[in-house]
Amino acid sequence: MAMDYQEEGYSGQQFYTDINTRLRDLEDRQRLLKDRILLIGQSVIEERDKTIKQLSEMKKNLLEISSEHERIKALLQRITEQLSSVARKDEIMIIQRQLDLIRG
Repeated sequence: MAMDYQEEGYSGQQFYTDINTRLRDLEDRQRLLKDRILLIGQSVIEERDKTIKQLSEMKKNLLEISSEHERIKALLQRITEQLSSVARKDEIMIIQRQLDLIRG
């Protein structure tokens, strides 16, 4: 192989210099790719942490809403029970007229 380079006008020194240059270029590319992969990995981890935090907040809010919903439901049930025992407005008006007739 070295003979082929010598036949093409390469000296042994030029061949090794060329190989070293190519090797450094490949190492530089590898280093850049490694840096990019690390940045991408860091971004993925940050997004995952952010998503977990958002999901936790949403779960907390959902539990609060659910609890509030149950309280409102219980309150409406009590109000409904009390309304059935309270006289209606038209019933009060009839009693008022009867009292007015008796008085008057």
